[in-house]
Amino acid sequence: MPTQNLFEMAFNFKNNVRGDRKNMSESIAIRYGKGELHIRLPLGCEPTVIRKPDMPVLHDANEAVRNALRNPVNAPSIQELAKGAKRVCIVICDVTRPVPNGPILKGLVEQLREHSVALDRITILIATGLHRPNLGREMREVIGDDWVFDNVRIENHFARDTAWMVNLGNTPTDGIPVFLNRHLVDADLRIVVGLVEPHFMAGYSGGRKVIAPGVAGEATIRTFHNHRFMADPLACNGNLLNNPLHRGQLEILKMLGSAYAINTVIDEARRMSFLNFGDCELSHLESVAFVKQFAEVPMDKQFNTVVTSAAGYPLDKTYYQTVKGMVAPVQILADGGRMIIASACEEGLGSHEYRESQTRLVSLGSQGFLDRIRAMPLADIDGWQTHMLLRTLAVGNVSLYSEGLKGNERTLTGVQMVESIEDAIATSMAQSADKRIAIIPEGPYVIPTFTKTA
Repeated sequence: MPTQNLFEMAFNFKNNVRGDRKNMSESIAIRYGKGELHIRLPLGCEPTVIRKPDMPVLHDANEAVRNALRNPVNAPSIQELAKGAKRVCIVICDVTRPVPNGPILKGLVEQLREHSVALDRITILIATGLHRPNLGREMREVIGDDWVFDNVRIENHFARDTAWMVNLGNTPTDGIPVFLNRHLVDADLRIVVGLVEPHFMAGYSGGRKVIAPGVAGEATIRTFHNHRFMADPLACNGNLLNNPLHRGQLEILKMLGSAYAINTVIDEARRMSFLNFGDCELSHLESVAFVKQFAEVPMDKQFNTVVTSAAGYPLDKTYYQTVKGMVAPVQILADGGRMIIASACEEGLGSHEYRESQTRLVSLGSQGFLDRIRAMPLADIDGWQTHMLLRTLAVGNVSLYSEGLKGNERTLTGVQMVESIEDAIATSMAQSADKRIAIIPEGPYVIPTFTKTA
């Protein structure tokens, strides 16, 4: 299956008629790696393409940053915040998030310098959580601006390095042990930069999530990813109300003290659609209110065949991140239906801990895996992703197309590997005797919602 450059194609995912394959008709493109994958649909199928409505675009990103900093949400201006700031910590997402950091960081650093904050007082901290560090060219890609990369101190967060963690105590509601990176704790001006998008555990990403798990210690991360949190049905895409992860993150934010956020939202073409700055909690809520009207797409039916992606690069670099694409459309997957997902997985499964978790799943089976983790106060590192996969497998079946997974990795996915998405669609249609299929080109950045009636 050939791929085409996602940016050269200008994200034009319109259907077109293809007559070069027998029994195939329309073609649709979905995100895959750094390009797109064209899927030729079987004759007679009835596709429903689910994507976000057209979003506004901020054509001048630099001006958008200046405007946001001049008009904060429930916070002092950047000029006032910079006064007397001896240590500034700017926390950004790691390489797994397509955040337009270049204009954001350049504009923010310029404003800080303009208000007498010297460069040697600024640290940019990459919120890796328990992921691997971002180094070399990858770090430069994450920063997005060569001048910032060359002139500002940049550090990766290492959750397992206890020497750099500060113990703030335990959260009042759930008793989560709170360890945060010293660079952030010791700063007198703390600013996080996050992409606000649906998140399959925390409801929405960005804001408080950049802090925890972003720059939290191992014990913190493993606690609020344990079975008690992950099994809560309110820890799901699009929901903040009584979400135990969101609650814990807000309590951690309050224990840290004053923190501010730059939140951004991007459209399907990954152009900046929204950006604000202000109080970490309230500015994040404003961003959620904005993106929610586009990212959550109400549907009036479920489907026996759902075709989706893992959102392409950088999210589909690993199978670990691919699971997000498997969980996102679960509401519209009919009981016993089949979800078919494409993910490049150029870096394979993910961490060695995740490989171990998937090995346990294959060995123990779904119920055995759940029985093992149920009483564990600290989740196995990256085991939470295996746990989330089981949400989808409890509803239906999953078929995965990937050119990046080799050998035993394919077995350890715990799902069916396929060599052709077209054949998988045709098989699913035949088995279900249902011609209707749902197609979600953007994967987990779109949340189709469906409410069953009694």
